[in-house]
This record gives sequence, C-alpha cells and structure tokens, in this order.
Amino acid sequence: MTRTRAFGISWLFVVSLTTLPADSTTAHQTTPASNPPKLSKVDFPTSARSEEAQAHFLRGVAALHSFWYPVARDEFRSATRIEPEFMMGYWGEAMTHNHPLWGDQQETDAARKALAMITMTSELTPKERAYLDAVKVLYGEGDKRTRDQAYAAAMEKLYREHQDDLEAAAFYALALLGAVRSENPTALRTRMQAAAIVLDVYRKDPNHPGAAHYIIHAFDDPDHAILALPVARHYVEIAPPAHHAQHMPLHIFQRLGMWPDAVAANEAAWRTSDQWVDTNDLPITQRDYHSLHWLLYSYLQQGRYQEAEDRLATMRKSLEQFPKDDARMLAYGVHTYASMAAEFVVETERWDAGEELLTAIQETAKDSKPTRDDDSFQALAALAKAPAIFARGLAAAMKGSPDAQTSVAALKALREQPHGSPESAIEHVLKMSEIHELEIMAVASASRGQVDEAIAMMQNATDREKAMGFPSGPPVKPSHELYGELLLRAGRHAEAAQQFATSLFRYPNRARSLIGAARAAAQSEQIQSAMNAYGQFSRQWKQADTPLPLRNEARDYLQTNGQ
Repeated sequence: MTRTRAFGISWLFVVSLTTLPADSTTAHQTTPASNPPKLSKVDFPTSARSEEAQAHFLRGVAALHSFWYPVARDEFRSATRIEPEFMMGYWGEAMTHNHPLWGDQQETDAARKALAMITMTSELTPKERAYLDAVKVLYGEGDKRTRDQAYAAAMEKLYREHQDDLEAAAFYALALLGAVRSENPTALRTRMQAAAIVLDVYRKDPNHPGAAHYIIHAFDDPDHAILALPVARHYVEIAPPAHHAQHMPLHIFQRLGMWPDAVAANEAAWRTSDQWVDTNDLPITQRDYHSLHWLLYSYLQQGRYQEAEDRLATMRKSLEQFPKDDARMLAYGVHTYASMAAEFVVETERWDAGEELLTAIQETAKDSKPTRDDDSFQALAALAKAPAIFARGLAAAMKGSPDAQTSVAALKALREQPHGSPESAIEHVLKMSEIHELEIMAVASASRGQVDEAIAMMQNATDREKAMGFPSGPPVKPSHELYGELLLRAGRHAEAAQQFATSLFRYPNRARSLIGAARAAAQSEQIQSAMNAYGQFSRQWKQADTPLPLRNEARDYLQTNGQ
C-alpha cells in the first residue's frame, strides 16, 4: 500500500485499518513447510553457521520486501529455531513488526521481545552489527516519528559504508519512505531520493523483490506515477503470491486511470488472498478486503455496476462473520464496508440506498464487545462509519430532504468526541469529515436555490482538500467534481469545466468527472472537447451494464456529432 501519510487525501484511515488483519499476530498460521510460497532470491550474506538457517533467513528477507509479514516472520523464526545463536534471524523477526508505509503501525512490544534475544557476539560482522544497531533505534525511545527519523539516519550510515550492497540500499530507501511526513516541505524531495536509490537497485537486479515494490511507492502520486509504469508492468510478472505484492501495480494503474489493468491487479490480489486463507485454514478476516474495496471502485469506473454490487455483498457477508470482541478488527471491517457502500451509492447515484446501507452497518456493529476502552479505539470504531454517514447525508441533500442536516450533525458529533492520542489516521478522517460536511451543506443549499452560498461552501471544500495533498485510494466524492456539478447546474459552464479538469488531474479517467467535463463542453458548444470526453468515457465503459443512462448519453452525443 502507498505511503498515505505523505500524500493521502481519503485513504489514510483505511490504510491504518485495512492492513491490520493481513498481519495479525494472533490470527495467522505457520506456512505449511510442504508447500512454501514462491519467493524471489536475495543476496544477504550473514555469519550463520547453518546453511538451512541461512536459507530460511533469505526467504524471510524476500518476503519482508513484499510486506508479506506473516510468512517473513515464520521464516525468521524457523532460522532461529535451527540456530538459536543466529542474531540476524532476530533482526528479521523484529523488522516484521514495523510497517513503515501503513499509517504508523508498529507492534513495538513484540519487536522488543525479539530484540531481547540479541547479543553482540564476536561472530557478527561489522555490517551485521550496523543492522542490529539500526533496528534497536527503530524500537528505541521516543515517539514513532522520532524513531523513524533516527532509523533512517542509521540506515543512511550503513548504506554509505556499503554502497554496493543491494539490501542496504533497498532497506535505506524504505527507511526514507517510512520517515516521510506530509507536513514536511522536503517530503517530495525525500521520496525522490528514495526513488533514485531503489531505481539503481532495479537497474542492477530487475527481479529484486523490493526494488519494483519501493519504486511504485516512491512514485505513487499523479505527477510521478507515469515514471513507474514500466516497473509496475514488470512487477505484475515477478510479484510473489502475496496479496499486497499482487495489488501494488494497481497503485500506478489507478493513478493513470488505466481501469482494465487496475481491475486485473485487484482481481489477482483478491483471488490470491482468498486462496491463501483457504489453503492455510485462516480466519476470514485475513482476506484482502483492501483489494476487494479497490476492485469495487475500479468496476464502478467501468460502469460495471452489477459486479461492483456483488463485491459489496461479499464484503457485507464477510463483515457479518468478523469477531465482535475485537474493536480494531471490527472497525477495519466496518470502515471498509462503509467506504465501499458510500462509493457505490454516490457513483451510481442510487440515492435511496443510502439509508439502508447505514442501517446495515449499525446492525453489524451493534453486538460488538470492545476489548479496549481508551478514547482512540472508541474513536476509531465510531469514525469507521463516517463514509456511510456522508453518503446518507449527500443522498438526502440531493433529494432536498431535511435529513441532510441529521448527517451534518452526526459528522460534527464524531469530531467533538474525545479521540485520545492524535493518531495521524484519526486526524485525517476528522479533516475529511469537515470537507464532507461542507459538501452536504452545499448541495442542500443548492437544492433550496441558494446557489451563491453553495458555491462559497464548495470553494472552501476544494481549498481544504487541496491542502491535504495528493489523493491516495478511492474517493467517495471528490470535492472538485461535486463543485463542477453544482456550477454546471448553475449554468456556469466554463468554471465547471475548470473544476472537472482539476478533478481529472487528481483522479485520471474518473467516470463522473469525465461525464461532467463532457457536459460542460457540450453546453458551452465546445463540440470537439465534448467529443473527446464522451469518446474517452464511451471507450472506458465498453464493458458497462446495459442499459445505463450515462452510456446512452455518451453514445447519443457521439452519434449526433458524427462519431
């Protein structure tokens, strides 16, 4: 998954939740030794005396580069079971408890338990000592951000002393990406520095398990995604059977609006995770619902509404089987389903479905038995419902219903409750709820004929969204797109066209923005521009359900104007 702390617009909360089940320390089982997964090769010499222990270690490093943390942990533990004095095996186990690109997730206690097994023996090489010193910094004193910066500095020293070592380069690049924060004005420069390092690794070894992976993360924004396209295509061929690895090329495909490729990547990731769960008899929570979510969104962009609805039903059925005694796991499931449901309602404009979807979420979560009482966990569970609250409020506003105000009040209530420690994920959702509140009120004002008031609110919403950086992951309703629709309704076609252009820059080939751009051009009698937008939309929707009004609209315009 992408580094959403660096440039996420609507996804950081999901990152912090959706990655949890894939690496639950209590929910996965050991990989069957008789059927080990295929992994790329790495070159990482150590002082291990046992060839068998070293082989497990190398497999662990390869899995670690793919963020396949449960498999990596099993391999490192196998290495230290064979050779208890193998200190780098404990380094590897500790590394599996840090998820540098997944929203501040770190299992510190488990990692420190592994590190407690390390002794600086005379057999260790200077390079091994440097790795061990660095990982101790990663789990040392201070908050996560401080430790990330200190760890990156330690890895820089190791890298500069061993610049021919591809592993040192790859792990240093990952450390840089893990230390990036959006509020830092040098964030982009740091990402490009990481990209330069790992591009050199890729040049020397295109099949290195971390090279293509980290290049995709480094270039995961609208401006730079095109640079990673060849790498993403190659990664499709070399990715191990880990759902995160199978999913990663999608980040570039979605950034570029390449929906057939995005669908293929998500289908592969979902299928891989489903098979992995079945083969290893794992809990249903271990399936890759993150890819299922992105798959639904990709289907929506192709007009494949029935297939999207089927994936929503899959998520709903799965959520009903989630454990009710794990607050964070349930929050993860509720938020994923709420996001999928909200996107489905808003994208299809089936406004009457909003109420039923939110009710379904409340019914699913009502029997939960939280294992944590602190404010941050309670806030996490409450905020998980935010996307569905927004969808219900937007639906009400679109219909001119006074119920829109109920959703506005609900979003305000979410922000006003105590949230414990200022987790970046929670901060992000709170900011997004303010934008969603403005969107609901703007549509409600427009429905009452208060156009100037609606436009002022949407200008505020778009300003706030731009200030949050580049988007990452499926949006519910981009503010620029909604602003364009309201401007179009007000007959301000040129201004609407500008908003749709901005939305399409941030979300290339997003279906509703394409239609908006086409309508703005057509109503301004910009026939060629309208033909271009309708043409792109028509090609994108060639697999769409029939009949759908949007598909017919594009076809009719193209036929009328000679295409």
